[in-house]
Amino acid sequence: MQKEILFHFNDDGNIPNNPSLPVLIYPSVFKTHPEKIEKTFNQNNWLNSWTNGVFDYHHFHSNTHEVLGVKNGSATIQLGGENGQIVDVKTGDVIVLPAGTGHKRISSSPDFSVVGAYPDGIGFNLKIGELNERPQVLKDIEKVPFPKLDPVFGFNGPLLNYWK
Repeated sequence: MQKEILFHFNDDGNIPNNPSLPVLIYPSVFKTHPEKIEKTFNQNNWLNSWTNGVFDYHHFHSNTHEVLGVKNGSATIQLGGENGQIVDVKTGDVIVLPAGTGHKRISSSPDFSVVGAYPDGIGFNLKIGELNERPQVLKDIEKVPFPKLDPVFGFNGPLLNYWK
């Protein structure tokens, strides 16, 4: 497995992103066993899981962190809002998004699907960066607790070193 990749994003005026926590990408961590993604997330207390795609518009969750594991196919995702980072993901890759981080699908293969989940199974809200969402979303992001476990590696995961 390739080492994790980190991105930090600033508030762009619409998408707040997270002021202190980086996005982590674990390339190819489930490359040979994508069928284990949801079970692994759930065993590490990232619950309320689902399988689907990624919305094709910028959005974020101000009340929880989110993990996305690519179960099938490939996609180009923009992280961090309009001026953010464009990343290509494929089967087996995992993206861990701290609360407030914008994400959007730019394109994908026809068979693209991800498994999503949230620490402690928190029910997520859906925000799109409208001005009337502020300043409440900024307050919400600050209150989101750190997860107790890395969604992939549990107690020994890199997430616990980067998110303090």
